[in-house]
Amino acid sequence: MPTTAHANAPVSLPSTMQAMVLEQPRRSLVARTVPLPVPGPGQVLVKLIACGICRTDLHVVDGELTHPKLPLIPGHEIVARVVYSGPDVAGLQAGDLVGIPWLGYTCGHCRYCLAGKENLCENARFTGYTIDGGYAEYTVAFAKFCFPLVDRYANPGGAPLLCAGLIGYRSYTFIGDDVHRLGIYGFGAAAHILIQVARYQGKEVYAFTRDGDQEGQDFARSMGAVWAGDSSATPPQPLDAAILFAPVGALVPLALRSTDKGGTVVCGGIHMSDIPSFPYDLLWEERVVRSVANLTRKDGAEFLDLAPRVPVETTIHTFPLQQANEALEALRQGKIHGAAVLVP
Repeated sequence: MPTTAHANAPVSLPSTMQAMVLEQPRRSLVARTVPLPVPGPGQVLVKLIACGICRTDLHVVDGELTHPKLPLIPGHEIVARVVYSGPDVAGLQAGDLVGIPWLGYTCGHCRYCLAGKENLCENARFTGYTIDGGYAEYTVAFAKFCFPLVDRYANPGGAPLLCAGLIGYRSYTFIGDDVHRLGIYGFGAAAHILIQVARYQGKEVYAFTRDGDQEGQDFARSMGAVWAGDSSATPPQPLDAAILFAPVGALVPLALRSTDKGGTVVCGGIHMSDIPSFPYDLLWEERVVRSVANLTRKDGAEFLDLAPRVPVETTIHTFPLQQANEALEALRQGKIHGAAVLVP
């Protein structure tokens, strides 16, 4: 990345910014004053409105995702406005409202990109993991991986759409077209967005939370779940499909047990604890277990077109940028119902 300002940079820009930095996994983030990043070819500099806190951020900070760029500015649920562009950027200009997601770059020429599966790109780079992200006042991003946003989401409430919403939507696309009863395991940021889409499309949603989490179950019912209970419970009706957002492998056989013949269990997280062995009978009768990896720009375009038509509204808990560690801990302890969002 260039280290000197590009010729079209506004003269009013600061030379430094505040950021929360991961210096080593399994340690708290550190508040640092760092140089203002400069956009390279194909990139834009953006000023943050907000950055959501995703469970993937926890996996990065806790060392469960093992190849982060270090030092790293985490964060990949970014709502921002373009400040200025590096060379070779078309379609974005200063003042444009954009969302920046987890998928930050793909090569365009590997076998997966050529097959329309850029989410599996062999040379992909990821915002807040291998590219500095949004726990900061500014960041840079590749323009082709920035999504235009409508003004409705030009606020902290728009941030969770950029991962919780996008990955939730991609998971949702794999459940099948004839699903009426949908189970969601782990009723957090992604689930509270996805239930709005599912209800908009006429589905019944059955919500599963940590055992004994009455507050979480009440929240799910307030969002329109027809039933909410413990993850270890059996729903009153067999499910047509289930989506797991909780990163708990032991939930896979439980979800299979609750899913009807021909149903699909989708694992929507980037990391999950080990799945225990289970009897073949749970998988038999053409049940399917599948994972979801990353997203494509097509997913993003579809979901961000759909969201304002639902319209998707988010329940958020905002934290100042400097309280990123406190926000991460609240998420780790299951104390966030909805989504946590950092505001610079």
